[in-house]
Amino acid sequence: MSIRHLTPAALAAAVALAATAATVASGSGAAAAPGGTAALKAAEQSAAAATGDDLGLPADQSLTVRSVVTDRDGTRHVRYDRTVHGLAVVGGDLVVAKSTNGFVKSSHWNRGKAVAPASTKAAVSRAAASATAAKAAGYRVDSSAADLVVYASVGTPRLAWQVTTTGVRASQTPSRLRTWVDARTGKVIDSAETIEESTGVGNTRYSGVVTLDIADAASPFRLRDSHNNFTAEYNNSTGNSTEFTDTDNTWGTGIAGLTGAARQTAAADAQWGAQKTFEYYSTTHNRAGIWNTGAGARSRVHYGTNYDNAFWDGTQMTYGDGAGNAKPLTAIDVAGHEMSHGVTENTANLNYRGESGGLNEATSDIFGTAVEFFANTAADPGDYLIGEKININGNGTPLRYMDKPSKDGRSADCWSRTVGRLDVHYSSGPLNHWFYLVSEGSGAKTVNGVSYNSPTCGAPAMTGVGHAVAETVWYRTLTTKLTSSSGYAAARNGAIASAKELYGRNTANCLAVQSAFTAVAVPAGTQTCAN
Repeated sequence: MSIRHLTPAALAAAVALAATAATVASGSGAAAAPGGTAALKAAEQSAAAATGDDLGLPADQSLTVRSVVTDRDGTRHVRYDRTVHGLAVVGGDLVVAKSTNGFVKSSHWNRGKAVAPASTKAAVSRAAASATAAKAAGYRVDSSAADLVVYASVGTPRLAWQVTTTGVRASQTPSRLRTWVDARTGKVIDSAETIEESTGVGNTRYSGVVTLDIADAASPFRLRDSHNNFTAEYNNSTGNSTEFTDTDNTWGTGIAGLTGAARQTAAADAQWGAQKTFEYYSTTHNRAGIWNTGAGARSRVHYGTNYDNAFWDGTQMTYGDGAGNAKPLTAIDVAGHEMSHGVTENTANLNYRGESGGLNEATSDIFGTAVEFFANTAADPGDYLIGEKININGNGTPLRYMDKPSKDGRSADCWSRTVGRLDVHYSSGPLNHWFYLVSEGSGAKTVNGVSYNSPTCGAPAMTGVGHAVAETVWYRTLTTKLTSSSGYAAARNGAIASAKELYGRNTANCLAVQSAFTAVAVPAGTQTCAN
């Protein structure tokens, strides 16, 4: 929305921010440079109260800057979390686009201004809420912490206990579950798992012979690159891990196994995936890693026994060896998928359930696919299949199909009012389908030797404009338009707005983005390529 004019406080803040932005621009010139980002974030935090005034927020609310993304023209997209009466507002996040002089150009809200609960006095004790959450978790709880918050993601804002429980699920996957318990009635309002997984099994080697970036200059070498991405050995346990080392700087044998040098094969695949994912985000989106700080992340392999899964837990990636400990889940699109959960967590932070969970999973599929195209090895060239190398089904078929998601027997090709009721790995289907259609268009086509035949959901046939456009539009949408509870309607509006900002009104690229959402049956919203 547009703001009338700057208040005196906001005007002063705008002057300070303009000076900071100019200083950053005169330095490295890269908006994503860690130092520049930190400086702008600090400056925006000093102006947060003034921004709240200009947004018309009540005096009992305050804003905390989560991140700042800066366009080439100086526009800053500032992502905020909110508190009301000093309590964190779950679902109160918003993104504000500001001009170089500090004027608010537009804003994207997870919900409106009114987030105050009817009461801020709890009738249910912390202990009672923790017990309710532990029972709902369904596993033995190792630890539990509860804080009073305002739950505003869905329905009427209300006082709630946010209970975080940790433990291990029956599948061996760790759990860090957030459960929101109504602080007045004691009933569970909602819950969301924050360790985000992608199901699958692995094969042996996936990317052939590759060149690894190893930071050490002499033996013993560590499996660690110059960005501090490194890989650790779990020894088929769920306890502590140790970093991989080697004396000759040659990692693995090309055949995955649990003895000798063969144990390094899964580690080499995981390290290659982390290395190329970091390079992809840096090269393509000017993003300095998962946290946009330049820091790398740890990958852990040989986790558990017969563990046929991989997951992101908020700090690192973990890969099992699959059925019979014979098929590690370390293909490059899986690695890109898991690291991209980290990027989502540190940008839009899409809730891992309902439509927002589907967008979360599809985002990881989209950027996992993008990383595979970016790496472009002869052994694993880019394609629009998810997990095609890891043979999760045991019959050579991939985990998911982007051209026609329903080919897996569970995913949705088209949006419907009930799509959010599906498991997040299947409600991701319409956005995966959108990505393919923007990239390649509908109908039959062969890309890198793989045949596709993508339908539309009752819409006219369309022509694609390339996966680079689709990636760029979706990254901008994720980082500047979406909030934690966004669904497909917000995705459509945000992507069209992003395409206009990137390419202009009524351009072929924008029209492809718009047509693809129509082709997957997401209803038209307020944004069009013409307006």
